[in-house]
Amino acid sequence: MGVRRVVTGHSADGKSIVASDEIVEPIQLGVLPGYAFVRVWGADTLPELPGSGIAPPHVRYFPPVGGFRFGLFTVPPAGEVIAADLDLGAAFVAMEEALPGMADHMEPDSPGMHTTATVDYEFVVSGSIVLELDDGVEVELGPGDTVVQNGTRHAWRNRGAVPCEMVVVLVGVPHAGVLSSGVS
Repeated sequence: MGVRRVVTGHSADGKSIVASDEIVEPIQLGVLPGYAFVRVWGADTLPELPGSGIAPPHVRYFPPVGGFRFGLFTVPPAGEVIAADLDLGAAFVAMEEALPGMADHMEPDSPGMHTTATVDYEFVVSGSIVLELDDGVEVELGPGDTVVQNGTRHAWRNRGAVPCEMVVVLVGVPHAGVLSSGVS
């Protein structure tokens, strides 16, 4: 199911306009059944106003320093996730094609664990999710709960019976412990 995105902007004479009104479809990967990523909006630099409302260029999933991303993220229940015979190499290739740069941050030896040079704001819309940090520290979150993720190593685990839907905002910031191509 897609998400309706209405974007405003300014006309040449400075009036407010609806620049676009369209459906943004989720990105789903066959190798990760049940996961969905809706890339609603983003930019690799700070926006300037007034603006036209045309989507700024941004290709990689995680933003560079000074960039941002806004989207939705669905995590399926643990029982629906990864096949036992999953080819990790093929999964990383598929992830890179659909969500450029994401695989660079994932830890092959610790599935789901990753570290990014971002401050993330997450809001749980529905379902439940466990935020796992280093050394097995876990925090369970439910609808209405929020997380401010400050570039920490983490993973999302859905131990519930239904998918967890989250709204996410990622802001690219300097991070001494993360290289541009992945975890240091």
